[in-house]
Amino acid sequence: MSQVPIDARSLSVQSVQEPRRSARLLAGMRDAALGGGSGSTVARPVIQDSWRRALDLGVDPDNGSHAGLLTADEIEARRRRTPLGDVLPALRDGLVSVADEARHIMVVTDPEGRVLWRDGSLAVRRSADRLGFAEGASWSEEAVGTNAIGTALVTGRPVQVHSSEHFVRVHHQWTCAAAPLIDPRDGRLLGAVDVSGPAAGMHPAMLSLVTAVTKVAEAELRSLHWAAVDRLRSLAAPLLSRMPGRAAVVDPNGWTAAVTGMPPVERITLPAAPSAGRTWVPALGTCTLEPLPGGWLVRVAPPQEEVTGAGHVVLDLGRPRAWTVSVSGAAGGWSQELSPRHAELLFVLALHRDGRTAAELAGDLFGDPSRTVTVRAEMSRLRRTLAGVLDHRPYRFADGVEVEVVRPAQPADLLPHSTAPAVRLARFGG
Repeated sequence: MSQVPIDARSLSVQSVQEPRRSARLLAGMRDAALGGGSGSTVARPVIQDSWRRALDLGVDPDNGSHAGLLTADEIEARRRRTPLGDVLPALRDGLVSVADEARHIMVVTDPEGRVLWRDGSLAVRRSADRLGFAEGASWSEEAVGTNAIGTALVTGRPVQVHSSEHFVRVHHQWTCAAAPLIDPRDGRLLGAVDVSGPAAGMHPAMLSLVTAVTKVAEAELRSLHWAAVDRLRSLAAPLLSRMPGRAAVVDPNGWTAAVTGMPPVERITLPAAPSAGRTWVPALGTCTLEPLPGGWLVRVAPPQEEVTGAGHVVLDLGRPRAWTVSVSGAAGGWSQELSPRHAELLFVLALHRDGRTAAELAGDLFGDPSRTVTVRAEMSRLRRTLAGVLDHRPYRFADGVEVEVVRPAQPADLLPHSTAPAVRLARFGG
């Protein structure tokens, strides 16, 4: 008998009227998966994949593998380091009243799944305390297996986890809906926004609401970012007007406030941890960085002082979400986090050192060789970031550049968000 995947969204609708039936069905699928068996119905792929990761991590399926709570000082330190606090009012305005009325709670975590803020129904917060779902707790998949927060952080996509879709048995009375929150300045994962509560009371539209409010928060971060760039521009213009040669003033994430001696560019990709002094910037070559209030002065070295940049590239895909590319050479080292799409593209190019055409890359990523416009746009962005590292016609790593790929310990954990045919083939060894 063929297996039929069950979508928890349809079960969530059923659960309003038939909570016991839907919970029993999900529990049966979970128990079969944990026992290595199968039945006529299986969970959604995102849940099956998460259950497998939890098994590989050795998470206790009855009680979880809690990592302990952060201290109050540690929680406060993490709150100060994240821009999530700037959009907390928007998140509360959009979700807390709804969560409170529905006897649910709103939770905001950092990228590690640590709960930084929690608000909503007092009764549900007390129930959450009994599960260890408190401020400072880790709600990553490593700690508690499949749950909306941890699974959204791994996959980079909004997800609702209903009742027995949770890996840990003591969470089966809960349903949660979470969406990742991305920093629009650099594409970095900031954390997750979640609404959780009793399984029988979760409205099927809750995931859509959480996702929409998260997008509003990201838009507010984008607005704050451009306001800061405008303030930096007022400082940059008089500074650059007196400066010979090529130079730019950028914010801490490389967004350009002003340039002189060269065409304007929207963004200059800086090292992951920039410091004053000479460094190699892929888009510009050898540069000198000087700190400014709210950003950096980037002075491009004249041709006679240019030092060859790229020699060795490390593409690190070993962690579930924090993928990086690091470049080292005669002028020093440079590292940057990667978006999901750019991680996929660089992985495919690392597999094919002789290069790939736009049509071949479209087939590798989408299974559709006609999607060359999307591929060319993404490769254009990548080549601006990795000038001197990537070549084209066909797209490839430049001659003489050594490329090293760091893969996860478990092949199935390679870019877990990705549905690209080339990644799936590498993941499962087909």
